[in-house]
Amino acid sequence: MKLLHTSDLHLGRQFNGISLEEDHAAVLEQIVEAVKAHSVDALIIAGDVFDRASPPQSAVRQFKGFLQRIKTETDAAVAMIAGNHDSGDRIDLSAIAADRSRWLIRGAISAEEAPLLYTDQHGSVAISALPFAYEYAARECFESETIDTPEDVLVAQVAAARAHIPEGARWIIVAHAFVTGGSVSESERSLTRVGGIETVGASAFDGAHYVALGHLHRPQSVGREHIRYSGSPLAFGFDEANSEKSMSLVEIDAGGQVSVEILPFEPIRRARVLRGKHAELLLSDPSSDFIKAELTDDAPVIDGMKRLRGVFPNACELVYVRNDRPLETKFVNGTALIAAEPADTVRNFLGEVGLEDITDAEQKVVAASLTRLRQGEDAE
Repeated sequence: MKLLHTSDLHLGRQFNGISLEEDHAAVLEQIVEAVKAHSVDALIIAGDVFDRASPPQSAVRQFKGFLQRIKTETDAAVAMIAGNHDSGDRIDLSAIAADRSRWLIRGAISAEEAPLLYTDQHGSVAISALPFAYEYAARECFESETIDTPEDVLVAQVAAARAHIPEGARWIIVAHAFVTGGSVSESERSLTRVGGIETVGASAFDGAHYVALGHLHRPQSVGREHIRYSGSPLAFGFDEANSEKSMSLVEIDAGGQVSVEILPFEPIRRARVLRGKHAELLLSDPSSDFIKAELTDDAPVIDGMKRLRGVFPNACELVYVRNDRPLETKFVNGTALIAAEPADTVRNFLGEVGLEDITDAEQKVVAASLTRLRQGEDAE
């Protein structure tokens, strides 16, 4: 059996205020083509379909059109769940027009976790789609006050799903969670409401032959090779600059052994970090990529961002490397002197030239002057 594992589409999201609608259209097209080209038996979308519970109507229409193409242009089954960014009710609405015999779309948590059953030449495959839910919803669903953490929620869901798995069936779990040991990105939202431990141990999935995860945006296996994140199709922050985004094409043999082939996405715009002098960056080839410029210039550049956008219209950030340098340590008579705060430097200077300690009122004047200087430098 062949699965195409995807997740974390985040439809409706922006990159530093720039619409990603065209970028999403490109990756959705690539998913459809991958399903057709590889004769995929089941498409998995492991949560965070939308970027927020009330997505823009353009994102809803975009996803509706995508599902319609999967339904009419392919024979693939679909297993899809809500993630922590989604509204469970909205995801459940997507199931209204679905073919219940080959689609399993789960938005709200349920104590009855019936799987999608599929039969290939080797026997039965059961897919359990476990939507993300917070602890308070799980306590109500399972009528248990002992559910206090995301791991408790998932353990209860997996137990409910296990009760419906036919004897001898190969078992696939779809979930949205932070498994212990996973590599994170800056764009992921915490899975806990107020603090707490959000990670889940790999042992929560014992018995499954493949675990298709969503939530973490970097493609990776965690804990065990068959417990895997497909990652997001697009980079949503500069901490993922130059990273390879991909889908996971998963094949499960007769014995439940899994092999994974990475299918790279080809985004129409990438997130890139460029470093160098401003004048050098202006000589680069023009690009519509999302750009963070790290300037090595010693002095601020006038109209730096405006001029940079003449070459990179989607330049989003401009920082100076000099601002990230550690404070310089100098030595006088063999004694290390750590660079002080500017206000302390003024106070020390006045003491060195023999003036009395400055008053509180004078300290406020110094602080105000330094603040104006910083604001003037930032404005440049």
